[in-house]
Amino acid sequence: MTIQTQVSTEQPVERVHLAAAYRLIAEFGMDDSIFTHISAKAPASEGKDAFLINPYGLRFDEVTASNLVTVDIHGNILRDDYGQGINKAGFTIHSAVHMARPDVHCVLHTHTVAGVAISSTEEGLLPLNQWSLEFYDRIAFHDYEGIALNLEERERLIADLGDKMIMILRNHGLMTCGTSVGDAFKAMYNFERACQAQLAIMASGMKPRFVPHELAEFTAGQGEAWAAKHEASGKPDPEWEAYLRLAKKRCPDFDS
Repeated sequence: MTIQTQVSTEQPVERVHLAAAYRLIAEFGMDDSIFTHISAKAPASEGKDAFLINPYGLRFDEVTASNLVTVDIHGNILRDDYGQGINKAGFTIHSAVHMARPDVHCVLHTHTVAGVAISSTEEGLLPLNQWSLEFYDRIAFHDYEGIALNLEERERLIADLGDKMIMILRNHGLMTCGTSVGDAFKAMYNFERACQAQLAIMASGMKPRFVPHELAEFTAGQGEAWAAKHEASGKPDPEWEAYLRLAKKRCPDFDS
């Protein structure tokens, strides 16, 4: 028996999936008051080169499909049912990626304790376990420049990101990109757990056992090959579908 994902079809799928990601980030304790953001390309009907982002002032557990704000890459608000605009720092970071990377559908940024802690170390994420190996040699770094209000920072952030999908914003937090909302969320969930595991290892006082380069690269490649094969199949992502069911169970109004 196949378990069906029961979400509303009254809102565009782009809005529904992004609202689910906001609720799931809150569900797993990865939100930060009304700050940090998840953005995704807006439906074509809502504007050319536009993306969706959370309205300023709402907690992640208050975001719904209908109250997401549509903004273009120049900062023009195209739709804002909540009426409070958006966070300017969030616009700087997210518009940078959406401007420069047409392959990226979703950008997810967090300020968790574990993520900020790892971003505040010189080494960043280390190849210590299967969670961290997903990101082995695939993490970009961007140096801290203060609260991201200067639009000129966008060029430097994009130059640092290059063609990667994962970034550590030094002394700041974590960022994942995805070709879908589900991909960006799953990457962040694993990125966060890898950071938590590393901190636990460091705190234990025991000697870390590093995975050697060849095995680390092989393992990262295994994950990429699986993802590519699944994407080519055209079938729904079973893991993201499971998360959507969790969002609907815990937050039944997210898709309204």
